[in-house]
Amino acid sequence: MIAQVRPSELSVWLETVRAHGAPVVLDVREPSELRVASIKADGFELLTIPMGVIPPRLHELDPGQPIACLCHHGARSMQVASFLRGRGFAHVANIAGGINAWSAELDPTVPRY
Repeated sequence: MIAQVRPSELSVWLETVRAHGAPVVLDVREPSELRVASIKADGFELLTIPMGVIPPRLHELDPGQPIACLCHHGARSMQVASFLRGRGFAHVANIAGGINAWSAELDPTVPRY
């Protein structure tokens, strides 16, 4: 089962998994989306790899490192989280509601689109 973590709950999830390594937020949105709205790394490493190129770039991710996946609303990130879990990544979460919820719950300066 993949944890569904609201943006407002992310800091708690990060603390619970930190014992397994430095946590990563993996933003799987497209470059055009990143130009519209992005988040700032705060207590985690931020990686941006579009969903469509995760398979050939999988070697860039550490299966033992905690990873929370982020997209626009949470659907693509859930697919990526499931893909990672299926390939042996142990500590994976989906950021439910995506960057849209991030703007609503954590940082209203992040544009909504």
